[in-house]
Amino acid sequence: MKIIINGWFWGVDTAGSGQYLALLLDRITGLLTLSQIQIMVVIPKSAAPASQKPVGVTADSVPSSNNVTKVFKSLPRLPRQIAKVWWEQVMIPQISQREKADLLWVPYWAAPYWQPTPTIVTIHDLIPLLLPAYRGGRFQRIYSSLVVATAKRSDAIITVSHASKQDVVQHLKIDPAKVHPIANGANTYYDEQNEAKAGLQKARLEQVRQQYALPQRFFLYLGGFDVRKNVQSILEGYRVYLEQGGSPEVKMVIGGKLPNMDSAFFPDPKRYADEVGLGGQVHFCGWVADEDKTVLYHLATAYFFPSLYEGFGMTVIEAMAAGTPVVTSKV
Repeated sequence: MKIIINGWFWGVDTAGSGQYLALLLDRITGLLTLSQIQIMVVIPKSAAPASQKPVGVTADSVPSSNNVTKVFKSLPRLPRQIAKVWWEQVMIPQISQREKADLLWVPYWAAPYWQPTPTIVTIHDLIPLLLPAYRGGRFQRIYSSLVVATAKRSDAIITVSHASKQDVVQHLKIDPAKVHPIANGANTYYDEQNEAKAGLQKARLEQVRQQYALPQRFFLYLGGFDVRKNVQSILEGYRVYLEQGGSPEVKMVIGGKLPNMDSAFFPDPKRYADEVGLGGQVHFCGWVADEDKTVLYHLATAYFFPSLYEGFGMTVIEAMAAGTPVVTSKV
């Protein structure tokens, strides 16, 4: 059996779709023991990290294991948005046909309209369709209409939660039997009975605390700052906590790259914290490396994630996996 995977987001660690693909490929590679199952990941050359291209290799095909092969293909000289559509709608189905693949899997919402191969697409959420602030300009709205049509033509759809399945069935008018919720797993792991296994010895905890200048006790938020993440509500809740007698020794730590500009779509939480007099109580620790996230979760008194819409919400289970209490949305 030969499976083609659209690797557009391969190596893009800052995107959820990139992490989803990379982690699944890592696990799949370890699980594939049957030689008759072959996977080809087709990756645009511009997306492939230089560090992952073996020195001296000039061929397009770079074997990764006995069962998984990464193939790098050039993009046409077009604007990035147009090149992406060409990749999804022309290059990927052409390769799947030429390779006589048994299955094409697109791990994000962008199946081809022409499907010469049985096709599965993963739809993490319907954010561009359901939230007005995320619909973008004319090109983005046309693109959303295209991927809605291609999803309907696909043989099966994977979603990452039952909530996303409900959205797909309701808003895309797709047969529920074609939509399969497969939950994500946590990106991090902590086993309190075996600190060495998780690499969380006391020295490691203290090293991360100093690296990010973390207070001894703190509440934590990690993630983005677009409006649906609802970070302002975290700060409002923290202000009420202090006003009602909560200990000021428990600071608020906000992790992530702050917006370059304060706007309605990317409200700057630092500005709001200053406006309501929380400046001295809130620590903005900046971007947190993936390898440090488990440690921050473990050190935190509680994790806050009051997002207004998520397909899954990875950080909720990451915090739970570290044994940290979570305060999150129920809808």
